[in-house]
Amino acid sequence: MKSDIEICQETNLRPITEIAKSIGIDEEYLEAYGKYKAKIDYFRLANGNGKDGKLILVTAITPTPAGEGKTTTTVGLADGLKRIGKNAVVALREPSLGPVFGIKGGAAGGGYAQVVPMEDINLHFTGDFHAIGAANNLLAALLDNHIQQGNALCIDPRKITWKRCVDMNDRQLRFIVDGLGGKANGTPREDGFDITVASEIMAVLCLASSIADLKDRLSKIIVGYTYDDRPVTAGDLKAQGAMTALLKDAIKPNLVQTLEGTPALVHGGPFANIAHGCNSVIATKTALYLGDYVVTEAGFGADLGAEKFLDIKCRKANIKPNAVVVVATVRALKMHGGADKKDLKTENVSALKEGMPNLLRHVDNIMNVYKLPCVVAINRFESDTDEEVKTIELACREHGVSAVECTAFADGGKGAESLARKVVELCDEDNSHFQYAYDDSDSILQKIEKVVRKVYGGDGVSVTPQAQKQIDALEELGFSSLPVCIAKTQYSFSDDPSKLCAPSGFTVCVKNVKVSAGAGFIVVLTGDVMTMPGLPKVPAAEKIDVTDDGRIIGLF
Repeated sequence: MKSDIEICQETNLRPITEIAKSIGIDEEYLEAYGKYKAKIDYFRLANGNGKDGKLILVTAITPTPAGEGKTTTTVGLADGLKRIGKNAVVALREPSLGPVFGIKGGAAGGGYAQVVPMEDINLHFTGDFHAIGAANNLLAALLDNHIQQGNALCIDPRKITWKRCVDMNDRQLRFIVDGLGGKANGTPREDGFDITVASEIMAVLCLASSIADLKDRLSKIIVGYTYDDRPVTAGDLKAQGAMTALLKDAIKPNLVQTLEGTPALVHGGPFANIAHGCNSVIATKTALYLGDYVVTEAGFGADLGAEKFLDIKCRKANIKPNAVVVVATVRALKMHGGADKKDLKTENVSALKEGMPNLLRHVDNIMNVYKLPCVVAINRFESDTDEEVKTIELACREHGVSAVECTAFADGGKGAESLARKVVELCDEDNSHFQYAYDDSDSILQKIEKVVRKVYGGDGVSVTPQAQKQIDALEELGFSSLPVCIAKTQYSFSDDPSKLCAPSGFTVCVKNVKVSAGAGFIVVLTGDVMTMPGLPKVPAAEKIDVTDDGRIIGLF
């Protein structure tokens, strides 16, 4: 089979004006970035009126090195809905340059289920991430300049929490000392960089509902504390106006298309562990305004991405899914059942059965914790045997949920038609009784405990003395009503990445707790979550090149 980039480069794309017209967007609401991508002037387009489509959330089992194909399934499902005659729109996150040049590669889908032009989407796209990085670093510069110019706010340089950022995996920048070279060059202090997708400004942009809301959220960002432990905000530094100026175009959602011409909104991309892992609220609401069926996804497995989509994004944006798709692969479930990665192409029904509890726990969470209709999508690989697929279907049927094969990677939308019909059926039945995993009125610790017990399947939490002091301080400052964003490993329901499948009898250790006041959630750190990843031994960047005629090769 051809590579992803070869498939994309052989596709005749439709002009973006035609894609816009297919969902009722006049050219006056478009800001074109070349022939095949544009920004939508959402604020003039919607005007707060119009219909609301059906929202379908695509999530997945706990990730493994075998891969799950969540984005591929998301794109394929949208194409499948279009093929069965539905007005469908897909809403996705933007890829980060760090993973693109690192180990994961791009994030535009795969095979014959991709959003295009994939080279543009995976690289600079419309400059949103650059704008976010610029706004982040402007705030950092204003903060250090304030200290340099006399420090009227009495900021303690030892208690600065705001870092600079760059959209690249660069472990060398995790911990640095800056401000060296004498008085004229700043105040020496320990510092560091985050990757852009881990910046709170990314989360702020993705949760903002308007320019005014964006500016207000930016003003609330806490950048550090004074000598007497009072929080200092971007508003105190009078930074929000200039930051908003840098973000005024980045807040507008981007319109592209799938290989089959289905409209796609690709906008925003916060980390799914340190932040909430979903595309922007504005993009989702724009898609719901334009389409009858909107397919979106959330990062990592359902215990991280879906939990945050439901408990944070839905709560903040006042939306709810009409149906949820949980993506699983035979390969990944066999790994959860103890199979070696080298042997995944060999039939192993025993290992598959051992790994099934991982899928079923995710399904239980969607159906019983959040009370949402659910279907399992079996993202089928060529090496999967009929017996293995039947094993998943039978286990799901006995558990009260349908499982549907999906071959979107190889067959595009045609391979997702059955899944599309099942999703429409679930949406039409309207059996959603959506509820959150915890209440706003719960304390910070109660919220964490409810997620650990209800969603992760753990016995509870342990809290370090440092984290308990932080919780007490945040509750004193009035932040206890905010939702929690729990940062933990994506490879396990627990906070131990070695505990595969569906572990039980564990507690989750809360090590640090901080507030993202602009985004409007409490970040709970349970392990060594990197906010600045590093490159692998053989980075994907080594295989990327440009031909003499300007064509990019090696991108995947």
